[in-house]
Amino acid sequence: MAKKQLFSYSKWTNVFLLCVLLGGCGSDSSNGDDSTSEQTTNSALTVDAGDAQTVTSGDTVTLTASISDDDTSYGVSWVQLSGTDVTLTDSASASTSFIAPAVSSAETLQFQVSVDDGSNDAVTDTVSVTVSADEANDDATNDNVWIINTTNEVSSRILDSSTGVGVLVNVQSVEDETIDTVDYTLVTSQGIPKYDVTVTQDIIDAINERPKASSDLVTGQTTASVGDIVEFGEDVGYVSSGQNCDTNAGYGYWPPGPACPTEDEREVYFPKAPQATTEECENGLGKVGLFVNGSSVYNWGDGMSYNNDGSWQNLAPVAEQYDVDICGGHSANGDYHHHFYTRCLADLVGDSGDQHSPIYGYAADGYPIYGPWQSNGQLAVSAWQVRDYSSSSATGCADNARSCTLVDQYDISLGTETATQGPEFDDVVETLSGNQLVAENGYYFEDYFWNSELTAQGGAYLDQYNGHTDSTRGYHYHITIAQENDAYVPAFPYIIGTRFAGQLQDNAVASCSTGAVLGPPPGG
Repeated sequence: MAKKQLFSYSKWTNVFLLCVLLGGCGSDSSNGDDSTSEQTTNSALTVDAGDAQTVTSGDTVTLTASISDDDTSYGVSWVQLSGTDVTLTDSASASTSFIAPAVSSAETLQFQVSVDDGSNDAVTDTVSVTVSADEANDDATNDNVWIINTTNEVSSRILDSSTGVGVLVNVQSVEDETIDTVDYTLVTSQGIPKYDVTVTQDIIDAINERPKASSDLVTGQTTASVGDIVEFGEDVGYVSSGQNCDTNAGYGYWPPGPACPTEDEREVYFPKAPQATTEECENGLGKVGLFVNGSSVYNWGDGMSYNNDGSWQNLAPVAEQYDVDICGGHSANGDYHHHFYTRCLADLVGDSGDQHSPIYGYAADGYPIYGPWQSNGQLAVSAWQVRDYSSSSATGCADNARSCTLVDQYDISLGTETATQGPEFDDVVETLSGNQLVAENGYYFEDYFWNSELTAQGGAYLDQYNGHTDSTRGYHYHITIAQENDAYVPAFPYIIGTRFAGQLQDNAVASCSTGAVLGPPPGG
């Protein structure tokens, strides 16, 4: 599997090679002389699916069928009959394998193998695999998923402003703590990830083909070369105009505009048993969670709007697509964060898209945030859609333009209301960093609505919070991306929805309606 680096709002590709191995072919044996040849009777075959097994969540499990036949001309097919769905590596071979799923308590999976020689009736046999829960995964928030810095490793590029010493990377500690009978996971971090990126031609092209490459880069092109391993904060040739961006402290790693990150000591509490919210809790600017490497999760917004009047609010992954580093992140007030999927984190957690994604982080309400994959090759799908602005549409405006907003983006049956006129869909708008972008449909928050009919279909479709429930993981969010032709792009609402799905505790890292806490990231 090969994937282009995804960063900013640029597209990247992912090629899945599916190799299905069919049963071998042979010929029936015959006897007799040349003139009186007779065909030997093809005896019925037998199959044994193997012995029952007991394994632990995360183990690689191999199923091997013993087949007896008087020739080798037969086809094999494995199917799963019961239990949490798993992905078989090769369902058409005598031997196949899968990764034992995460389970909260012991669960038995049953599989059936069928063998058909084309002459006799197909024969089948079944085998059971009991999966024992990994005790380390009993709690939704657990020590195993965090990338903990056990050696006091520091960044060689981002220095503590008061001591001049490198800032500690990733997560420093994860502890259990109980406060007023509520059990928490307490995560301590300074917010600086350890990203070591091997430079590809795609990364080189994306930097050099920026609209303002001639002014954004010291020499008009990056100083990095294909094959270089670039540390987080290492100079790749950008002109730096942001705060805190001194030499050996992030200079040249971020494009002009965003400030460089600094030490941002935080202790973040996540409830071990998150509860569904009973209120409409809008999230906003600033931290709405943490990724497993200690850096911050931000929502969809950048704090800016068309004409700065509060109407037609910018989507950060769109308006800031040229304001992020090669890992798709940047800083606000020294706080390094991501608004959308990053391949750099996917590599750290080993997410290759061949099974359900692992945990990428946790939202402030305690619910886990998984990566974009629902299963092998299947993306989790956002149920938020772009509005149809035509006058005949339930989400449209009388003039077929941005002259109205939805009364409730969660319930389009309530209709629309007059709003400040927004830009035409082919108008060019300028970002804070001076880049000019077309304000096509989907540029602004108000361009979207939640389609409850999609959520009702279940499966890979997510709810209004960008999450769903399954029997293995309980309720969880998904980072969302979408396929466009042969490429993948961030899909609104990107990480978690516009509201928290869970109840926020008093000591949560975020609060309802947090939009007034921080200013827009590019200005630092």
